[in-house]
Amino acid sequence: MYRIGFPLWKAFARLGAPLKLRVNVIRDEEAGVFVATSDDLRGLVAEAATLDELVVEVHAVIEDLLAEQLKAAPQSQPVTDLRFCAA
Repeated sequence: MYRIGFPLWKAFARLGAPLKLRVNVIRDEEAGVFVATSDDLRGLVAEAATLDELVVEVHAVIEDLLAEQLKAAPQSQPVTDLRFCAA
């Protein structure tokens, strides 16, 4: 697996290499939501009331961002290894 954000990750993705991504998660107590961001994939920001909902939301955002950055149809290169980290 090749990590999104590493040099040449887009080339590896276009060749069909499985991708992995680190996602940072914090709990915003004031708003009552979990917030996910990633230093690896520019633009990834998602929030949801529960962790299960957050995982679904993160997958949807990743599909859109990858389609935009790779200039491909959504779901053309799924991320097969998400690493959620408490920030």
